[in-house]
Amino acid sequence: MSKPLSGKIAVVTGGSRGIGRGIAEKLAADGALVAVHYGKGKASADEVVAKIKSNGGDAFAVGADLAKKGAAQALFAGVDQELKQRTGDTKFDILVNNAGIAPFVGFDETTEDVLDEIFSVNVKSLFLITQEGSKRLKNGGRIVSTSSLASRLPLGAVAAYSMLKAPLDNLAKTLAVHLGPREITVNVVAPGVIETDMAAEFVNNAEGRAFAESKQALKRVGQPSDVADVVAFLAGPESRWVTGQVIEVAGGTGLTFA
Repeated sequence: MSKPLSGKIAVVTGGSRGIGRGIAEKLAADGALVAVHYGKGKASADEVVAKIKSNGGDAFAVGADLAKKGAAQALFAGVDQELKQRTGDTKFDILVNNAGIAPFVGFDETTEDVLDEIFSVNVKSLFLITQEGSKRLKNGGRIVSTSSLASRLPLGAVAAYSMLKAPLDNLAKTLAVHLGPREITVNVVAPGVIETDMAAEFVNNAEGRAFAESKQALKRVGQPSDVADVVAFLAGPESRWVTGQVIEVAGGTGLTFA
């Protein structure tokens, strides 16, 4: 069976766990060579790489702390070095901006340090990584960013996170126009409640899980693979006429007032 991403190269930020891991494994299964970015969890990234290779794919790990200045340059220094060794070039095809943090801190408890960290990781680094990445992205490439349902349905328990996911949606629209002449598509996936380590405090609680399911048309908690499959479509050839879009992957959360 043919693999739609055969011969493609993808960079996935935050690819060592949760949704990012699901995306990295899916893109590799579809034939891409995947750069699995990690912030601090090198062991987890190495585990993802090992699993991809055991399943017949190819990947490598690259580290960069996205909370620090120069994160974009640090990330691509590692990616460039690996790609030059493998292909003799630094060009690649797919950028997935997935890395993010979501401290469960309400409005009153949000300190300046917490706000700065969320902004640095979720917004600033994504902008700068996309800026650096677009210089290396091949014409006809793909950019997919992970936003959140919280940009449409903000959560009081993560007020700053909710506020700082919305900029990703607007950036995609801007970049879709800016990069359109190069036939690069730019889209966003906005997951709802997904069963990951980040959401463990919520989904591992019976009351929280029941609440999430009660708000969804599809009565189950989402899995990383649910998001990864949509990202794989947006990263692949069949999404060639889709750009500047925010696609909710949330099981139909909050469709009505009922």
